Amino acid sequence: MNDTDFTGKTVLVVGGSSGIGNGIAHAFRERGGRVHVWGTRATAADYDGVEGSDLAGLGYTRVDVGEPDEIEAAQAPFETLDVLVLSQGIVVYQRGEFERAGWDKVVAVNLDSLMHCCRKFHEPLKASRGSIVIISSISGLGANRGNPAYAASKAGAISLTRTLGQAWARDGVRVNGVAPGLVDTKLTKVTTEHPRRREAAVAAIPAGRMGLPADMAGAVIFLASPLASYVNGQTLAVDGGLSL
Repeated sequence: MNDTDFTGKTVLVVGGSSGIGNGIAHAFRERGGRVHVWGTRATAADYDGVEGSDLAGLGYTRVDVGEPDEIEAAQAPFETLDVLVLSQGIVVYQRGEFERAGWDKVVAVNLDSLMHCCRKFHEPLKASRGSIVIISSISGLGANRGNPAYAASKAGAISLTRTLGQAWARDGVRVNGVAPGLVDTKLTKVTTEHPRRREAAVAAIPAGRMGLPADMAGAVIFLASPLASYVNGQTLAVDGGLSL
């Protein structure tokens, strides 16, 4: 059997309705997985025409993970779970994260919800000896002067990955992470839609290009697969060398 064949496995990608998460969801689907995603719009049809969103072949549930009670109340449309990918994430620009409302909103989605989701699905993952992959960011490895909540929440995600990796190893649940660099999604339009900013950003990346959701998906597939059976608590920077 191919180590990256997920036939017969069930995968939930939180934040899988668009962007990086959507690319990850389809990577598992293409490898045989039964894939379900959580997003914020009422139905899957509400993503029709949205850039970076393709829900064909994926199950869908609306859950606003910024609200802990919604996570708690969400009904799992599967009896077993083998892989949990946490790809939810928001950012507030124009220095909005320096204000209470912006800070609270970003931290609730980018950090608090990670623990709430992990706790919700701990038992089914323990039963399957499954895997969690948390998507953080290289912003969690350094400073981000315009986005304190984003940077702090992503640093927290990296630390949470280490901590849960240690705490849940005895349960047979591996917890790892991916820290993307600059990836061309709706979250990075503030850079990618301005030619001068885009050129400067790409010039700082040793690989000479921005990342794609498929680049992140490859790392997630590896971490969730038997190929990474002895990898635990680690966050892999997938950034074209930007953090170097």
